Amino acid sequence: MPITVGTDTAKTRKDLSVGGKSYSYYSIPAAEAAGLGDFSRLPASLKVVLENLLRFEDDGFTVSVDDIKAFSEWAEKGGQNPREIAYRPARVLMQDFTGVPAVVDLAAMRDGIKALGGDAQKINPLNPVDLVIDHSVMIDEFGNPRAFQMNVEREYERNIERYTFLKWGQKAFNNFRVVPPGTGICHQVNLEYLAQTVWTDTDQNGSEVAYPDTLVGTDSHTTMVNGAAVLGWGVGGIEAEAAMLGQPISMLIPEVVGFKLTGEMVEGTTGTDLVLKVVEMLRQKGVVGKFVEFYGSGLDNLPLAQRATIANMAPEYGATCGFFPVDDETLRYLRQTGRAEDRIELVEAYAKENGMWRGPDYAPVYTDTLELDMGTIVPAISGPKRPQDYIALDTASSEFAKYIKGLREGKDATANAEVRWEGEGGAPEPRDVPGDQGHHKKGWYSAEGGAQQIHDGSIVIASITSCTNTSNPYVMIGAGLVARKAREKGLTRKPWVKTSLAPGSQVVSEYLEAAGLQEDLDAIGFNLVGYGCTTCIGNSGPLEAPISKAINDYDLVATSVLSGNRNFEGRISPDVRANYLASPPLVVAYALVGDMNVNIASDPIGQDKDGNDVYLKDIWPSNAEIAELVEKTVTREAFQSKYADVFKGDEKWQAVETTEAETYDWPPSSTYIQNPPYFQGMGMEPGKIDNIEGARVLAVLGDMITTDHISPAGSFKAETPAGQYLIERQVPVREFNSYGSRRGNHEVMMRGTFANIRIKNEMLDGVEGGFTKGPDGKQTTIYDAAMAYQDGGTPLVIFAGEQYGAGSSRDWAAKGTALLGVKAVIAESYERIHRSNLVGMGVIPFEFTGGDTRKSLGLTGEETVSISGLDTIKPLQEVPCTITSPDGSTKEITIKCRIDTAVEIEYIENGGVLHYVLRNLAKAS
Repeated sequence: MPITVGTDTAKTRKDLSVGGKSYSYYSIPAAEAAGLGDFSRLPASLKVVLENLLRFEDDGFTVSVDDIKAFSEWAEKGGQNPREIAYRPARVLMQDFTGVPAVVDLAAMRDGIKALGGDAQKINPLNPVDLVIDHSVMIDEFGNPRAFQMNVEREYERNIERYTFLKWGQKAFNNFRVVPPGTGICHQVNLEYLAQTVWTDTDQNGSEVAYPDTLVGTDSHTTMVNGAAVLGWGVGGIEAEAAMLGQPISMLIPEVVGFKLTGEMVEGTTGTDLVLKVVEMLRQKGVVGKFVEFYGSGLDNLPLAQRATIANMAPEYGATCGFFPVDDETLRYLRQTGRAEDRIELVEAYAKENGMWRGPDYAPVYTDTLELDMGTIVPAISGPKRPQDYIALDTASSEFAKYIKGLREGKDATANAEVRWEGEGGAPEPRDVPGDQGHHKKGWYSAEGGAQQIHDGSIVIASITSCTNTSNPYVMIGAGLVARKAREKGLTRKPWVKTSLAPGSQVVSEYLEAAGLQEDLDAIGFNLVGYGCTTCIGNSGPLEAPISKAINDYDLVATSVLSGNRNFEGRISPDVRANYLASPPLVVAYALVGDMNVNIASDPIGQDKDGNDVYLKDIWPSNAEIAELVEKTVTREAFQSKYADVFKGDEKWQAVETTEAETYDWPPSSTYIQNPPYFQGMGMEPGKIDNIEGARVLAVLGDMITTDHISPAGSFKAETPAGQYLIERQVPVREFNSYGSRRGNHEVMMRGTFANIRIKNEMLDGVEGGFTKGPDGKQTTIYDAAMAYQDGGTPLVIFAGEQYGAGSSRDWAAKGTALLGVKAVIAESYERIHRSNLVGMGVIPFEFTGGDTRKSLGLTGEETVSISGLDTIKPLQEVPCTITSPDGSTKEITIKCRIDTAVEIEYIENGGVLHYVLRNLAKAS
């Protein structure tokens, strides 16, 4: 489908000849020459946004000359000018956890537009959409050669309803492609294959136009591709659906924080160590809602795979994106990964012509800056429950001891007691536990050859997983070399450690096999389990039953170590309380030790075949060893061969049968796919925003409540509301799958909202999990309380602390909130994506002002809340809020409405962004 661009092209539209071919493009220097402003010192990341506006100038209603001039003013004002603009990304990227509900919404919109008398074919992506199925594979089988095949078979058994639905969507919708299961992780597939850095398309006049490759994705780690100078970030599925239907993204011109990198990495450190330090620094700096752009001489020593790791973690440091401009390394990577030579030539020519090239004189204006000498980086991990909790490796065991002490002191009267497994034949005497023994618990589980002891700090999961690190051949080859050296010395994983290797693309297996390293990884338990997110998204699969029982019977603090990007509470496994992020080589090393209490930086990690102590330094490869193997095995040919049939899939995918109907025939008995209620009974005209009167409090929550807390992705138990729903429909517990896999069924997801096993509602004293007080004042589940309030016609509010909605971009954190009847959230601050998602679902976000917090106000959750001024609300307006206590006393406070832009007011008036789009499309047709 041709792109439609602005019609006033005389000022800024120019021609570019590359390799004998001519392209049209929108020139930033030409805009300067036309008197639109001085853009010469804009950061490259902001020039990408500026070009987007130039291309759509005078398109009819969304971009004005003043919008373009605002970028010049941004530079004049030192990197600040928060003007509202309309931005149109070139394409959309999805994964299946967030993609299934997005396609469900599109299918429901087709039903909805027909009910309004419109044309179902109006509901079609106008921009290219790629959906990569990567979130569904679960690690049921591990540590043996059949693990991959067994896990794939179980994946299809569990998810055939979802895959049938996605295959229908691939046929029913234009501009919609699906990358089948078993191919890779969406961000790695995007980086290695889909992304082009400079995109091309034909316009309405038949001319080929070159412009920066940009996208939004329904996964927060869409930012990974910024490592290749592709501007992209995560949005909720709601916002992505609006974007693919042609709705521009309303945003403010962002601040851009410059992060200067100097020096180079020293021997024994990895890109993971670097990114964990970057996350810590930027979280301390505070970059929520801002772009971060990396610059400085250190980039000359930073391979693109390392850049992509840093860019990937942008959600962890809170930024909208972490951008690396185009330079020689960008071109080298594009060539290595199999991109066409004419595309690489175009990228270089375009970036240089349009001022987006990073050369030695690159020195833009930034809103603020910070600096890091990469030569100061040391080995590190992060945890036990937030990515920004940086820990130098040599202090990891002592920091874990402090964590256990804080967890145990005063909380458990039996903290100093030793507990034992009373299996057949009894159990041996407990051995000493390193660290602060007075605060450790110990337990036993049955195993082959007798009983094994586990205790606080036993590592029960060690997983090489996620796009963050498996996209980086330097750390993956490094992990393989650690495995090889460990194997040579006779070391292997501890028997209680569940080990797994889940690369982000098949190319990784190709070069590990070529280097002979997969055999070494297999030998110590890191067999291939699948190509997907696995442990990082909570699909770590069940632990062996005796280990799980021991952890829960004795209330042990089991730990995991993973090469992922998220370690939020309750995410990795319901049996694991402490989770640590680490480089793949360190994941292997920790599997050999099996205990977070051991200081692996200095203590022996095991004994060799002759009984001699082995230290980490004895099995750690040199940078030269790693670089030599990377150079030898990571080839252009490997990328080209593995991506040759990326959309074809295996025999299982090809055998999935579906219909070619225009609208979806919703199976009434499906527990995976249901027609959501959003558009049922919707009229053609929007309503108005009502004041909130007499609302009750559903939950009072603390700081850093993540979207994992609000809408968990992992497994759930039979006694939960979601579990009970499935049991009532004769679904056995073994077939529950996960919350993430059931996001196409609103009934399951409503019941899972605020149901994370570690969430703490401050309305209740010391209770963990999805509970609150119902209308009768008694403790009940959040879902049951919300339904009781809905039956009584009572609106609900949520109170929360700082950084509310951090983490994943999942739209269900907002959808579930809305379906529970929550009309407003009042928090100290928000993460960017979740605030947008709340607005997109018709829930109004507010912020405390004047130093007020839930704590300073002494909120108990027993209060009623009224908010006025909403019937005449303006963006970012402050409004009065009355909080009435049970005794009738009142507190009058002022809160700030976080409806940030004028178009967002229209979204709220319509009941959400999809309602807004649907009404407009229905009227147009």
